[in-house]
Amino acid sequence: MTEVPGKKYRVGIAGTGAIALASAAWLRQAGHGVTVWSPGGQGAEALRTQALEASGIQSFSVTVEVADDAAGLCAASDVLLLALPVNGHKRVMDALLPSLRDGQTVIVSSMASLSSLYLHEAARRAGRQITVASFGTTVLTARRESGTQVRVMTRRKAVGVSALPGSKVGEAVTLCTALFGDGFSAQDGALASALANVNPQSHGPLAVFNWTRIERAENWPQYHCMTPGVSRAIEALDQERRAVAAAFGIELGPIEAHFARSFGTTSEKLADIAAELHAKRGGPPGPTQVDTRYVTEDMPYGLAFVEALGAIAGVPTPATRTIVDAASLVNGVDFRRENDLLEPLGLASETVAGLLARL
Repeated sequence: MTEVPGKKYRVGIAGTGAIALASAAWLRQAGHGVTVWSPGGQGAEALRTQALEASGIQSFSVTVEVADDAAGLCAASDVLLLALPVNGHKRVMDALLPSLRDGQTVIVSSMASLSSLYLHEAARRAGRQITVASFGTTVLTARRESGTQVRVMTRRKAVGVSALPGSKVGEAVTLCTALFGDGFSAQDGALASALANVNPQSHGPLAVFNWTRIERAENWPQYHCMTPGVSRAIEALDQERRAVAAAFGIELGPIEAHFARSFGTTSEKLADIAAELHAKRGGPPGPTQVDTRYVTEDMPYGLAFVEALGAIAGVPTPATRTIVDAASLVNGVDFRRENDLLEPLGLASETVAGLLARL
């Protein structure tokens, strides 16, 4: 696909959660055609007859199309956006694969555990020539209020984009800019996108050290509960993330820089940044259900993935291991076994040079 500034695209969105609905509203408001598909079955039914209503940083209503299945989504779209929890990436990618067309671009938002590499290699084996673009974080932050209502809270100021094959990254940046607006820049490969996402490093300690609040469904503002001690644990995980990245030749900035880019914070220390965000936003509230993505996604696909990369590169990750162990203990779940991408990607027998060659 040749990306043309100002061109309007037909965008197919897999997912009906907060980010999917926010993206659908944003893209449709910008004049792009939007079709949504609910991999779970019923999440998009109300949108067949009702408008999608956005509130928050903008308030407006739009109408979108609804696809019956993965094949219908692919047929209706030039560009596909995967906006769903990473524990659904493999299943949805497998559903889309038979219907992908040469020249299509699939944007994974946000990518973790090298799910984009899984899709790229599977498509190549199937004889499809596609581009897989990846965000290390979402362009928007949002809350799903109903099947037809979404509150868009933030449009991040800066988002890195990687692509497979790597030669397509310039086109991917141009495409994302045409879809969402300015603020996109080329990232140094899909592994950089996977490791640039600091959600696992921040969410993991937040969940573990506020677990009783989650189990009792208490109302707790998460930045207010990112105390100096919790911030110290987050910083330790972040240092390990950056050390693992460095072993693969990737230089990543600290988590404090991420907050500054995304939310315009000015404090230097993480605990002070948390206090600043709490004062500005009064939240957002922390999770109140034990199946929160802070553990179901961020443990297996974020922290356990960093562990796996550390094992490949010989980089110790004791703080990361401790948080995964603690979360597994209180949940009675071995979160390392919950990652359905590590085995298909063959990371257990991979080397640094081998993985970099694949990317």
